[in-house]
Amino acid sequence: MAAALALFIKLIPLYVTVALGWVAGRYLEASGKHIAGIMLYIVTPSVVFSGVMAAPLSPEVIFLPFLVFGFSSVLGILQLKLARRVITDGSASIIPLCVGSGNTGYFGVPVALLLFGEEGLGLYIVCMLGTTLFENSVGFYLAARGRYDLKESLWRVAKLPSVYAFLAAVALNLSGIGIPDVFMPLFDNLRGAYSILGMMIIGMSITSFRGLVGNVRFTALAFFGKFVIWPLVATAFWWLDSQVLGIYEPAVHKAIFLISITPIAANTVVIATLLDTSPRQAAGTVMLTTLFALVFIPVMISLAF
Repeated sequence: MAAALALFIKLIPLYVTVALGWVAGRYLEASGKHIAGIMLYIVTPSVVFSGVMAAPLSPEVIFLPFLVFGFSSVLGILQLKLARRVITDGSASIIPLCVGSGNTGYFGVPVALLLFGEEGLGLYIVCMLGTTLFENSVGFYLAARGRYDLKESLWRVAKLPSVYAFLAAVALNLSGIGIPDVFMPLFDNLRGAYSILGMMIIGMSITSFRGLVGNVRFTALAFFGKFVIWPLVATAFWWLDSQVLGIYEPAVHKAIFLISITPIAANTVVIATLLDTSPRQAAGTVMLTTLFALVFIPVMISLAF
């Protein structure tokens, strides 16, 4: 408990930023939509690029996004099969997105930077791209329930600027080309902006929360998959690799574990709205997991690390 409290105290600046975002949304009528556009197309690709450039790349590290993508896909498909048995109101198709993805960016990156430092952040970002790929391919495809084919799903991935930032950083990193010193302050500033704006967006989104909507079974299943099954899978991989396989270093295990305990991704609401598939149910559940994660993450990290 003392360790969890100590970590919670270290996270207080991030929580204060969330509170400032709530104030901006509640009293200044600030819109997270415009900030999200800046984050998606400018800040996030910059953070991905600089993070991967700083990461010690190897074939094993380059494989990490596909490993996390595989975990997310299997979890999403299995949870969908379960959801179709217990949920009958049409919202079951959103469950894979709730379970397989996560707020690994706006929520996870600031925490990863605080816990792991620069080098650890690079490894976390490499892993994080796996959930991004899942969210915009398999997750989207399952949520669409046949309305969009595989080609459309892959096209969504092709339009993500962070994918190209990742590929460019991998190519330059393996070529031994680094970021020129003159640009380092720029990337440092963008990384700081990511932490501040990302946490403020969470605060702004909380202002729209009006309580739990719809099927309680949906929310219970989403919580179970995201905060029980995903962490168990991450823990099992941590044990298997550290005790048997010996492929990855502890920093990778910690990065994947942090990904597993982040709240449901806000993009789940965007996709549910786009597909007109229980968007209010998705929004209410995302907000509940975000509030829950403010306490859950410090406790789990103190127990695992």
